[in-house]
Amino acid sequence: MIRLHESTETTLLELAKKKVYLEGNIIKLIETDSKEFKKYLVEAKNKDSDTRKRRLQVTKQVQSQNKELTQKQSENDKLMEELHIALEEAKNAEWEADKLREEAERGKEKALGDLDLMQRKSQFELIGTIVKVALFVIIGVGTLTTVMYGMAIAYDKETQIIGSTWSNMFGILLTNAFSIVGTIMGVKYANDSVKNKEE
Repeated sequence: MIRLHESTETTLLELAKKKVYLEGNIIKLIETDSKEFKKYLVEAKNKDSDTRKRRLQVTKQVQSQNKELTQKQSENDKLMEELHIALEEAKNAEWEADKLREEAERGKEKALGDLDLMQRKSQFELIGTIVKVALFVIIGVGTLTTVMYGMAIAYDKETQIIGSTWSNMFGILLTNAFSIVGTIMGVKYANDSVKNKEE
């Protein structure tokens, strides 16, 4: 055990008035005969005990807060990683959507081109059919009228009516032939104009 000098005890009692006390295990080792200093030692021991309890509580609180902060940091790291993955997936999805849009646009352009080609082919086939039928009709009517006119001349019959009919018939057939050709050329010109406007 430790005994302090009387002046040291007096100094410690003076410090106690300013609320400054001894701390730690040394308090347990000091012994004295002074009642006042014994009272001081008991009070110092109680204050030390209270201080230790408060420090322990603060330490536990700090440790608890550190544990919570560590958990929150871990959760934040996990959320950031998930967010990063989600952003990457969103970028990939957007890239895929752009790629699909481009493919759809190319497919649309190709389909429109094929449709235009088919329409033109159908129009040219229709025009060709109309021209063939018109030519057959013109040639047939012209041949028939010419044969009738030739027979009338060969059999020495009246040719004035047939001659004027033959002449009128050829005029009408030529007019219709030019009308058909003009219509066909107009359709072709209109199709070319529409195509140039679209481009």
